[in-house]
Amino acid sequence: MKRTITLLTALLLAGSAAQQAAAQQAVQHTARIHRTQALPYDTRHEAEQRLRADGGHYIAFTPAVSATDGTSLTVGAEVAIPYEWTDGLVFLHLENVRSAYSLQVNGQPVAEVEDSATPADFDLTPFIRQGDNDIRLVLRESRAEELNADPAMRKAFSESYLYFQTKRSIRDFEIALVPDTLGRDFGMLDLKIIAQNGFNYEEPVTVGYDIYSPQGKLLEFDMREVTIPGRSVDTVRFSPFIYGAFANTWSADKKNPPLYKVMLFTRREGTYKEYMPLRIGFGKTELQEGRIMRLGKEIVPVTAVLNAGADRTATAAELRKLKAAGKNTICPEYSQPAWFYELCDEIGLYVIDRANIHAGGSDDRRVGGTPANDPARVDEFIERVKAMYYRSRNFTCVIAYALGGPSGNGYNMYKAYEWLKSVEPSRPVIYEGAAGEWNSDL
Repeated sequence: MKRTITLLTALLLAGSAAQQAAAQQAVQHTARIHRTQALPYDTRHEAEQRLRADGGHYIAFTPAVSATDGTSLTVGAEVAIPYEWTDGLVFLHLENVRSAYSLQVNGQPVAEVEDSATPADFDLTPFIRQGDNDIRLVLRESRAEELNADPAMRKAFSESYLYFQTKRSIRDFEIALVPDTLGRDFGMLDLKIIAQNGFNYEEPVTVGYDIYSPQGKLLEFDMREVTIPGRSVDTVRFSPFIYGAFANTWSADKKNPPLYKVMLFTRREGTYKEYMPLRIGFGKTELQEGRIMRLGKEIVPVTAVLNAGADRTATAAELRKLKAAGKNTICPEYSQPAWFYELCDEIGLYVIDRANIHAGGSDDRRVGGTPANDPARVDEFIERVKAMYYRSRNFTCVIAYALGGPSGNGYNMYKAYEWLKSVEPSRPVIYEGAAGEWNSDL
């Protein structure tokens, strides 16, 4: 832990306020949410140009060191919350923390996170107020340290921010552009928009989308209104045919695989309120008779292990170098920044995503003999698998999921496999530590 504290102290500017906090076991995961990382933008132009600081939905989170006691390091920032944010929903996205942490807002315990590498999101709506808000993290040794891979060296807290949504908005989505189910020569956009109503009473919410071909042609546009009970969500489904899709198939054997542009949005009283830009490729990955298939063609992974580097530019260069060397599949060791998967979509590299579970290869089958076979820790295992899945599920490049690195097998890995298969019926779930048991598809 001393190494972590020394590193973070060097990366962060020292602050003047002093505070010492203890881990709050009782609040573990209470405010953490799992959703696709997609920022809302105020206008289409801002969304297309990714001008996230222009529309009033975004505040960068750049904490400074305020206290250290040799076993923990407290960092924090005073964040000014505008009045309009108090009438909506406020979330915090944390990335590149490089340590387990206890999150506190205005002196209240919010969440405990043991995973030092995976980005995380939190619903801060119940905790924030208008004006200055004290957001602090106590960086500490993880109570599940033996599961953690060493996170990449990136600037501490880069890509960490708060963001705002109105009470009638897009909570999450699932999207894929897949072949027609009857085998006809066109694709189908499989889009589910999860709309949310943050009011205490039922309200109508209108959500929609448009999709442009890789050549820039508008292909489809639609929106629908749904009435949602108070403080609830509902799913709006769209499934239009996309003609000409087979001329724009996405695969790693292409130099610049084509991507469609999709824009999600909401509308209220004739005005568009929220935009979320996406890019997707055409093709569906499936497990068929023990083989990974896409559009009737077997994918034979030629793998390389790579985690995102210091920044997008350096990582893109590494990915292109691997592709030039004949690699077609990247195997990161834990969940990556969203831009890592975007790069793999753009460059044309498959990804087998992996949860941050790395407990070593011991296979002691006594109850509690290994972390993987200790039922008291099952929630932490499933939490890490959930965090991986929701981060990368909407990227075309992801062809399979790995439950973790070699960590033995047992109850926790069985439950993690069962959960992942319950939400991911198409792509294979892999665990090399299964050693021939049922909780691995390959």
